Amino acid sequence: MADSIRMPSNTTAMLFAPPLPPVRVDHEVPTVIGRSSDCEVHLADPDTSRRHAELRLEGGRFVLRDLGSTNGTFVNGARVDRSELEAGDRIQIGANHVTFCQVQSEVAVGVPDDADTVLFERQPASGDAFRGDLSQIPPFAVVQILEMGRKTGLLRVDSGGDPGLLWFEAGNPVHAETKHQVGFDAALSLVSADCGEFFFEPRLEVPEATIQASVTQLLLEASKLMDEEAR
Repeated sequence: MADSIRMPSNTTAMLFAPPLPPVRVDHEVPTVIGRSSDCEVHLADPDTSRRHAELRLEGGRFVLRDLGSTNGTFVNGARVDRSELEAGDRIQIGANHVTFCQVQSEVAVGVPDDADTVLFERQPASGDAFRGDLSQIPPFAVVQILEMGRKTGLLRVDSGGDPGLLWFEAGNPVHAETKHQVGFDAALSLVSADCGEFFFEPRLEVPEATIQASVTQLLLEASKLMDEEAR
């Protein structure tokens, strides 16, 4: 397989299934998704098999395999037995959606190596600014990375020409602004965006807090609203 399609050496593969913490994908052993508490991605869902699917590195590409599950594994809406994943692919297992992302390794500093660890014991350096495409790294993944890395700074989200701003202090959302909203409602709009670009700039100064909620609370409410809209 040509080197041009291999995973770049400076990127880290990750799985996001909020409000669960992000999970790094191991290069050496399979990352298993399932209902069993032994799985790296533990989904407590009756429609999920105990060991439902696994993700492993093969020939420089990450490959998702169904492990003979009862209800099947889907990637971007299509049922698969085996699928080579691209950044931004959405995996559906039962009622759960898991997003596969590839991020710069230095950006992932502070993200735990397994789902049992909530935060690093130490606070990493603030790091450099970074940007990306929301189709490859959705906003809920970006905010979880910022939370785990305990970052302080400004996240700009430009979705469909309607830019919004979300400030973080030590990984906590503290203020958000869009054209028509301020505070928690503005933050909900930003984490629900599904297209556009984002840019994070480390900063020390943050405005007066208008958000009194954690990233987990923000993502739970965003997920609830999206579920209601889908009905």
